Amino acid sequence: MSIQPEPLAVPNLVHQLKRGPTEHKGNAGKVVLIGGAPGMAGALLLAGKACIHLGAGWTILEMLDPASARADTEQPELMIRLATSNIQETLNATTPDVMAIGPGLGQSTLAHQYLNAALAHPNIPLILDADALNLISDSNALLSLLQARNLQYPGLTTLTPHPGEAAKLLKRSAEKVQSDRMKAIENLIELTHSIVALKGQHTLIASPQHRPLQCLAGNPGMGTGGMGDVLTGSIAAVAAQGVRHQLDLWQATCIAVQLHAAAADNLVKKGIGPIGLTPSETILEMRSLLNQLT
Repeated sequence: MSIQPEPLAVPNLVHQLKRGPTEHKGNAGKVVLIGGAPGMAGALLLAGKACIHLGAGWTILEMLDPASARADTEQPELMIRLATSNIQETLNATTPDVMAIGPGLGQSTLAHQYLNAALAHPNIPLILDADALNLISDSNALLSLLQARNLQYPGLTTLTPHPGEAAKLLKRSAEKVQSDRMKAIENLIELTHSIVALKGQHTLIASPQHRPLQCLAGNPGMGTGGMGDVLTGSIAAVAAQGVRHQLDLWQATCIAVQLHAAAADNLVKKGIGPIGLTPSETILEMRSLLNQLT
């Protein structure tokens, strides 16, 4: 019989993100986000906007779409550069505190190379979403890299699949995943040895070291394109701050999932949604909520 999840609650954790009077951007961490293939640049931009609004010190976008690898006049704080095949040298020179890969990544050769490099990059928190998960689903070599990373650096990788991505990883139908979400997350952890946030109604979070938790917040307005990209950027932002604020990736994942869902609920209470609720609106509400809680 599957273990029943406990409700997710994070207020005490969030207090650790409170800024001291002498802090600078280095205390808030440097994040590299990878994705944004042609036609999907918006996914990476959303992840980047979530990352800066949730408090990362630096947010760097490795953009696979050449047409979109330029300064964003609406969000000039984002450091956007064109992804090239000189990947390992770029990452070594950048020295990120946290990496996330997947939003709008696509499944090109360059996407595969970046994912390979991200999985091989040592000893920092890594968040995998969207096409990063799809690529792993289709490659035993990438899955082996993920498993090896988690054996060497336990607790430093978070996966954020929706039911369809979970189904691909587990080689079963999405309907089967949804019919027993607890069993699905247990199987995902067994397969990948990762922290897993299985998205959907009452998102589940669990890891090899932690019992399952269930986020009771959230609403149907979150079922729109881009919400998952916002969550990825948010986890990365909290994890980056956590490096110097004594929060690990498990705690960062829990905080971001709860903030994401609670912000969406706050907006619905204000009459913004659920129909037409946007990821961009949710980012700003998350920022407001985070500052209220710290």
